Amino acid sequence: MFTGATARIRANSGFAAFAGAKFALRALAQSMAKELGPHGIHVIHPIIDGPIDTAFIRDRIGNDEMFSQLKQADLLLNPDAIANEYFHLHQQPRAVWTHELDLRPYGEKF
Repeated sequence: MFTGATARIRANSGFAAFAGAKFALRALAQSMAKELGPHGIHVIHPIIDGPIDTAFIRDRIGNDEMFSQLKQADLLLNPDAIANEYFHLHQQPRAVWTHELDLRPYGEKF
């Protein structure tokens, strides 16, 4: 499993190194899936597309009220739900292997 981000397909100003790394990671995962899949090895590239409800994010935001607003607006990803999805991907039967899966918060506006 290789964890991706939005930067895998869309770069932002100030994030050149991060975007380059995520573009490369996606290409690596795709190549490995094609090479290793026929040998029974499931290569997965889940994308975490949003902030995760952790102490790190809370500290980075630095404002308890803003953090609470993000949480109330369903704009934070739940770490337990992410873990459940990773476990689900790990257990998939090979007849229905997923390669890429976007995990994004409910409140995100498209």
